[in-house]
Amino acid sequence: MKLYDGGKAPNPRRVQVFLREKGIEIERMQLDINALEPRSESYAKLNPTKTVPALELDDGTVISETIAICRYLEELHPEPNLFGTTALERALIEMWQRRVELDFLLPVAFAFRHLHPGAKTIEPVQVAQWGEMNKERATGFMPVLDRQLQDNAFIAGERFTVADITLLAACQFLRPARIAISDEHAALTGWLEKVAARPSAAFE
Repeated sequence: MKLYDGGKAPNPRRVQVFLREKGIEIERMQLDINALEPRSESYAKLNPTKTVPALELDDGTVISETIAICRYLEELHPEPNLFGTTALERALIEMWQRRVELDFLLPVAFAFRHLHPGAKTIEPVQVAQWGEMNKERATGFMPVLDRQLQDNAFIAGERFTVADITLLAACQFLRPARIAISDEHAALTGWLEKVAARPSAAFE
């Protein structure tokens, strides 16, 4: 297998953390997002969506969506379990994974792409109003996260899962997106400090 990686961007980060939590080593090919390497003709032949990460299997099959890659690797390496072991746990993890991805990670990413001057290489037509709207969406979802973490050690329950990986990637991208966590969200801040201290969370 070969992983086409994208460095510190949120989606590549999610797979990187997942691999470390599992203790899996995979050959990697680094693509420079700022240099638009994922948009090259050669990479488009491999992955027509021109996104990273992408996992190329030994038979040539390519899996290109972050959670799809993680699910495939979970099937190959079931432990430590990160997607749930019972029907209820799997459903709750999936629910929070989707909530965090759609209502927090995506707004953070859009805020960065449309407000940060350094993002012009990947988003040449920046729409400031859209960036500000997504900034508000991200901050508006923080109370939901904080309430959940007031009663739970992790975002989907009492143990670390793939939903926490998605939330971690989003939180680690807040600074480039110029979004701050309010002091009133103590549970979210405490969770972030705890999860960011995990060996898997360190940047390479």
